[in-house]
Amino acid sequence: MSGQLLGARADTVVLQAASVCLQYPDDHVRAALPVVRDAVERLPDRAPRRHLLGFLEVADAWSPLELQQHYVRVLDQRRRCCLYLTWWTDGETRRRGLALARLKQAYRAHGFDLASTELPDFLPVLLEFAAGCPEAGLPLLQDLRPGVELLRLALLDADSPYVRPVEAVCALLPGPSARDEAAARAMARTGPPVELVGLEPYGGGR
Repeated sequence: MSGQLLGARADTVVLQAASVCLQYPDDHVRAALPVVRDAVERLPDRAPRRHLLGFLEVADAWSPLELQQHYVRVLDQRRRCCLYLTWWTDGETRRRGLALARLKQAYRAHGFDLASTELPDFLPVLLEFAAGCPEAGLPLLQDLRPGVELLRLALLDADSPYVRPVEAVCALLPGPSARDEAAARAMARTGPPVELVGLEPYGGGR
């Protein structure tokens, strides 16, 4: 393929493309999808490229309203399809506030301006950071891998095209360790941790 992207440049495109695809499909995001497709088509013919193109084909085939309604119904209203990764690992506990603070600190340390009103554990935000600073962002994604895997399984169960960008990210990361798989299975059985007091100072509720 002429102009094919390889290595670190390809990883950056996968991360940035997934970040765009997983955002609410307003006019701004939909206008960016043709640019995303052009970049994705230059990726090597591997799993991340195939997953991203699979999502982009659905996004192109569905009407804007269909895609927006699906996003709200699945990603906004289904708790099991939560895009806030520390919710999976820390739930409604004070520990989540500490995890969010650590993410903000990592972003600041690498000059990443969190201009978005979203929390720092919002998957598209973390993917954008990892695209610009993979040496710091990829380890953060790997640390939160159980949550990413649970999100993937939940979206797969919901038969949502939004599983494809998540699968692209999972294909980019090292395979989940036995510890990650065990953590994901445990969270799938019991749900994330719950704490009934002390959440307000940390923004623990959603």
